[in-house]
Amino acid sequence: MSNINAIVNADPPRSLAEALQNWPQRDRIHPSPGDWRDEIFYFLLPDRFSNGRERSDRLLNADLSTAAGLARVRELRGAGWRWDRWQQSGAERFQGGTIAGIRSKLPYLAELGVTTLWLGPIFRQRVEENTYHGYGVQDFLDIDPRFGTRRDLIELVEEAHSARYGMRVVLDVIFNHSGCNWLYDTGVGNIFQPPYRWDGYSPIWQRNGYGASIFSTDQTLGRDDAVWPRELQGARHYLRAGSGDLGAGDINDEGAEHKRTDFCSLRKFNLFDDVTLGGLVLAYHYWIALADIDGFRIDTLKHVTFEQARTFCNAVKEYAEALGKDDFFLVAEVAGGNSAQDRYLDITGRNLNACLDIGEQREITCNVGKGLAPATTFFAGFNPYDAGMGSHRNWGSQHLGISNDHDHVFGPKVRLAADAASTHQGAAVAAVQLFTLGIPCLYYGTEQGLASGAEPDQRQYLSNWGGHDCLLREAMFGPEHPLASGWAGTQAEVDTALPGFGPHGTAGWHVFNPGHPLYRRISQLAAVRRDFKPLRRGRQYQRQISCLGSPFVFAGSGELIAWSRVFDDQEVLVVVNPHGVEVRGGKVAVDCRLTGTDGLQVVAQTDPDAPAARQAGAWVETVRGEDGWCSVALDGWLLGPSETMVLANRAAVDAAGYQWSAASSPS
Repeated sequence: MSNINAIVNADPPRSLAEALQNWPQRDRIHPSPGDWRDEIFYFLLPDRFSNGRERSDRLLNADLSTAAGLARVRELRGAGWRWDRWQQSGAERFQGGTIAGIRSKLPYLAELGVTTLWLGPIFRQRVEENTYHGYGVQDFLDIDPRFGTRRDLIELVEEAHSARYGMRVVLDVIFNHSGCNWLYDTGVGNIFQPPYRWDGYSPIWQRNGYGASIFSTDQTLGRDDAVWPRELQGARHYLRAGSGDLGAGDINDEGAEHKRTDFCSLRKFNLFDDVTLGGLVLAYHYWIALADIDGFRIDTLKHVTFEQARTFCNAVKEYAEALGKDDFFLVAEVAGGNSAQDRYLDITGRNLNACLDIGEQREITCNVGKGLAPATTFFAGFNPYDAGMGSHRNWGSQHLGISNDHDHVFGPKVRLAADAASTHQGAAVAAVQLFTLGIPCLYYGTEQGLASGAEPDQRQYLSNWGGHDCLLREAMFGPEHPLASGWAGTQAEVDTALPGFGPHGTAGWHVFNPGHPLYRRISQLAAVRRDFKPLRRGRQYQRQISCLGSPFVFAGSGELIAWSRVFDDQEVLVVVNPHGVEVRGGKVAVDCRLTGTDGLQVVAQTDPDAPAARQAGAWVETVRGEDGWCSVALDGWLLGPSETMVLANRAAVDAAGYQWSAASSPS
């Protein structure tokens, strides 16, 4: 019998021992999907997504690629607009997004095509700090009150799991470090970040809810003091090595500086201590049991040893499987590029599903989709003989592909839509994500063209534009003001001295617009991915293109991109024009053994100007060449800038349950 209601009606447990006395029990466990390659992830920061109170008359609907759109946004900012205040709000304050707000947007997300929600960390943060991003955890067994409650999380997951939405929910978890829950002794100088010292510092002092050291060992600790659960309090649970170089040392060295240092002021756990590691494992077991979570995104995995990574992942996987989740999804953030990701996937084996593509491939994906780099640079990343992640990408299930995220470890810290040539240019990048090998992940706001705030002539007023994380983290719901700093913010008080960190450098205007050109295109592409198995699980082959009678080649930057996904006898051909302002066309080579004389049928077309002969449902002839290859002629009509069309052979059309255009076909 379920005891979930009784648990959430009581105060959160202060210790793991207390949690074990009333461990969550459920009548039913939501199963894992049959294949995670079928999923489309959507990553959001809870503070920056929705508060559930957006008004229809406050929708910001402006095309920033036009003069009229820019004029509209500048009008909304009003006289006396201060970019420094807007940026300060985004960097230093919670904005007020909530778990209940996320739940209110499930219809919006479902229509977009999302099947798995990845939530940034939701666990309780230090009350006196403004770690809106969630990575400075103070209580591993509670939800931060600025995000909501444990009940809010349970209700979100239950509704996401319902037949209406059929979504999964993945939580962002951290077991490398805690928040800044204790301070170094004043004798070392800097009590927050003293210089790195391999053998650690002593003593350390618990930190109270006002941010100061607690020097008395007899003081009773309150909810806002120190760290919880109780089993994580005490010096033995931390390496206490100060602040070192997060990139220093060999990745294979268990004693390397990057595996021992604090993460800036966030406190590095002593995972060499079995009690510490075991306590963290148990804390995350609690959330699987309590909220029926479907997976974890593991933060900073590179900063733990291989053995610690194996132990944590195996313990989580086995517990979830015992509950009935046969493939609990574990995806890791491994900084340091492709080779580092490759190493952790090899070491952890089947205990780690995938790595996030936050290395070189993320930036390449964006550049190829925007026509700034040749497509061959992207497809080379899937070479199974490439020692740096290629063999794992080639599996398709072992990497989570992203174009934007909240950090941008590689490349400038600016959103995909910054300086976009059109309001829908990001759709070409999304097509590359959705239709190539891997599990695609959209970053919140991509579908609305968020562009890191300021237009080019206004960026001079921002601090470190292109180098500041906060400019990747606009609040989609557009608060008028941020929450007040510290404890007052946990009581829902606002800071009226600062504007909200709203989209496109505004405050008080939201961008939940299902009619946005990017949203509509991504929704269409996601639907065809859902319907055609080759786009999710098929083998991948880049296709050559001939323009104006020239030989078939892999074209250069900004030229037409084409590739096939092949599953058994089914072939689906994807054609993308990555150029932001010019039309493109050509003849695309395909495999005669799969297309024969039946030709191909258009199953998706994002170009609104496409003629009837190139719209969805139209049949397209294939022509056999003297070299034995067939080609599809797409040069009689030219594909619009940043547009995508998808074509399928008869076997794929039949398997998807679509109607073959028999009237136009020779067969």
